[in-house]
Amino acid sequence: MAASMPIKTNWTPDKKHSDRERWICIYPAYINAKKSRQEGRKLPKQYCVDNPTYVEIQDVLSVTNLRVGVENKLYPRERSKELLYRGRIRVQLKNDDGTPFNPDFPTRDSLLLHLGTKIPLLKSRQNKTAEERQPQQAQSSSGAHKKGKGKRR
Repeated sequence: MAASMPIKTNWTPDKKHSDRERWICIYPAYINAKKSRQEGRKLPKQYCVDNPTYVEIQDVLSVTNLRVGVENKLYPRERSKELLYRGRIRVQLKNDDGTPFNPDFPTRDSLLLHLGTKIPLLKSRQNKTAEERQPQQAQSSSGAHKKGKGKRR
């Protein structure tokens, strides 16, 4: 008779769009290019970013005139429990009357596409890519001067 029992949920129809429970959730895995669709990526890889953090998402959304909240939550499909992968962003997309809070972002997908295009332009991202290129060049030039293993004794 378990089928006849109602399922308990936190959502009720009398909650307004301005209530924090009605805001949409964004996890960094949604726009992570290194994740597969099965692991939680929501967009095509061409619109995604390598290993975004909740801080980068918050930085981009703070400029968009949307109400943003950060929660210390872990994405359920995330295998690693490290601090790098923690964080959930809550965003209010709609007003209480159902109209978009910001007309530029009427849907969740439009907001995710915006994040995918703006996160690579952050100064913190541009500094990381420049730092990653320099050690790779140094390693490739030093690798040419290495000697062989030598004699075994």
